[in-house]
Amino acid sequence: MENLTHDELVRLTPPERLTLISQLWDSLEDSHLPLTAAQRGELDRRLATLDEDRREGITWAALKTELELRCP
Repeated sequence: MENLTHDELVRLTPPERLTLISQLWDSLEDSHLPLTAAQRGELDRRLATLDEDRREGITWAALKTELELRCP
């Protein structure tokens, strides 16, 4: 693999760099991402409470209205 030099990287526009980052990230498999036991535990905890958290959420429209009332 040919590495890009710092000069080549900084010549990319910010959107181009973000696209490159996204493509690199998406190319990784779950098994390529090392997690600590604490990180794995936190992910498992969040997945376990996902449905409950969803029921307690509010819609974007409701949140937007609330924010507009607080920050006119």
